[in-house]
Amino acid sequence: MAVPKRKKSRSNTRKRRAQWKASRPDLVPLTIEGRRILVPRHLVSAYRRGLLRP
Repeated sequence: MAVPKRKKSRSNTRKRRAQWKASRPDLVPLTIEGRRILVPRHLVSAYRRGLLRP
């Protein structure tokens, strides 16, 4: 594992962490069993196959 040779400044550490913000998944409207629900785009196929229940 790589180990830094010197201490990283606080401002550099916080700037680096600030770039890794999680973004909201985009929701897609989907009609299942007559009900319209919003699901994340990457789970649409699982909902259609019946692997996930709303």
